[in-house]
Amino acid sequence: MFQGSAFCPHCGTAAARVEQETTDVRCPACRDAMHHVDLGAASVLECGRCDGVWLDAADFERICADRESRAAVLHRWTTAPAAANAKQHVRYRPCVRCGKMMNRVNFGRLSGTVVDVCRGHGTFLDAGELHAIATFIDAGGLDRMREREIENLKEEQQRLEELQRLQAHPIGDGAPVTLSWDSTGLGRLLRAILDR
Repeated sequence: MFQGSAFCPHCGTAAARVEQETTDVRCPACRDAMHHVDLGAASVLECGRCDGVWLDAADFERICADRESRAAVLHRWTTAPAAANAKQHVRYRPCVRCGKMMNRVNFGRLSGTVVDVCRGHGTFLDAGELHAIATFIDAGGLDRMREREIENLKEEQQRLEELQRLQAHPIGDGAPVTLSWDSTGLGRLLRAILDR
């Protein structure tokens, strides 16, 4: 999309990126001042120096759910930018709201994009990470994550049902088997089954 264009020439989506005023909020990565940017229905804080982005929890959810907001993210770059921290060591950063160190989380458990999250306040993303997340969502990444979670829950339910069945029916000499999640308990259960 060309600078100043009102619509995307490929998909016809309205340009939804509007830059606003600079704030006194400091970037958690480089400590430079951040400025407000409207991305569709969401408002973010963006660092002009390192391109880091801070999103409040509600705005991050809005970008994940709103195609227009994601289009504004995707049209900022013509190609996906390389993540700035791909080869650097792990650094924990302070939340822009409460100042506490944020947790590092792999977005969607499958995306490979690790972001800094302060539960309840928001998310800080390094340069290119918001683009990577928008691309992941548009490619069906959240649907794949949900499918995998459903499969994991079904497998866990089957394991629990099998353990309950084995516990209800004594093995070997008729003595009940105490089931445990630790490796020695499972080892005893396996030995009891093999000795049948």
